[in-house]
Amino acid sequence: MKFIYYRNVVFLAVAILCLAASCASTSKSAHLSQPAPVSKTTLPSFGVHVFAPMKDGWPVFVKAVDEALAPMGVTTLIVQMDYQYAFQSHPELAEVEGSVVTKEDVAALVAVCRKHNIRLIPQLNCLGHQSWGSSGNHALLRKYPQFDETPEIPRDAEGVYSRSWCPLHPDVNPIVFSLMDELIDAFQCDAFHVGMDEVFLIANPNCPRCAGKDPAELFAKAVNDYYQHLVVEKKLTMYMWGDRLLDRSAMGYNKYECSENGTASAVDRIPKDIVICDWHYSRRDEYPSIPFFQEKGFRVWPSAWRSVTATKALHTFSVGANTGKVPGFLCTTWTSTAELSEALLGQREESSLDPTQAGVLASMREISSLYSKKDR
Repeated sequence: MKFIYYRNVVFLAVAILCLAASCASTSKSAHLSQPAPVSKTTLPSFGVHVFAPMKDGWPVFVKAVDEALAPMGVTTLIVQMDYQYAFQSHPELAEVEGSVVTKEDVAALVAVCRKHNIRLIPQLNCLGHQSWGSSGNHALLRKYPQFDETPEIPRDAEGVYSRSWCPLHPDVNPIVFSLMDELIDAFQCDAFHVGMDEVFLIANPNCPRCAGKDPAELFAKAVNDYYQHLVVEKKLTMYMWGDRLLDRSAMGYNKYECSENGTASAVDRIPKDIVICDWHYSRRDEYPSIPFFQEKGFRVWPSAWRSVTATKALHTFSVGANTGKVPGFLCTTWTSTAELSEALLGQREESSLDPTQAGVLASMREISSLYSKKDR
């Protein structure tokens, strides 16, 4: 009887211990399944957007990523390549022959980014920004003028900010997708930025394909075409600028930051797993597009530029407005990447920088003070 009694006591003790362990495990699992708390001071990632430098400026850029940007806490790097790459599928699309970077050049950048666990994202400007002011068309429209949405407008016409390709031309996407595929291969990336900011020329009444069509329908069609190729087929994450998805009358931003040419309603016609880079370069008390995009279901990267006060204001507002859909903060540069790299490395006197470069550097340092590795 004593044996049976003690055996039952042992079994009971074991059962109690197992139950306690099970409860602890369940509690731990429940804790781990909870979303991470939203920070009150920072966002999960710090990103930088740069123009691809020409070939002779590429080595100093790679060095700056390794020795300056990584220690500053940069965890995402978007490189706007456009036609600054030696495409094998379309060698005729080199922006400046002899000055474009090669797959071997990009490999050096890939290695440095992997070393520092920096997410590297190439960008190809799609639809808009196919020219710049009166300086002429970029490579695609130079070589394939039939893709121009507004070929009847003279090259030197006043008021043409930048040209667009026709989103309905049957021959444009096959070429663009070939360029995308080469950049994806070279960058070994898991995300791709398609640009699409400041598309002012769309739904041209003189275009035989687009005349009479809804600008939002055309814009959404282009977005969805790129999404199909990049996300559905290539299994990447797609990034884009958000200004054409914002209605100026509702947002109150300027005509560059949001749309007044009918594209804004495209926001409800595109997939919500696209990541929106929402750029604003002036100081405001509120940036209503940050909550707007989150409410629509998008993840949004607030994006700043050269004003330190505006950068701080946008960052502070975005942290406060983050509902879990603001994965990072992006500093844009919009200047010579080679010269900026030299300044970051101490190879160029900061007194020699132009106001844009000086402002960009100051804004990046302001954000870096919150994210730099030395402060983590």
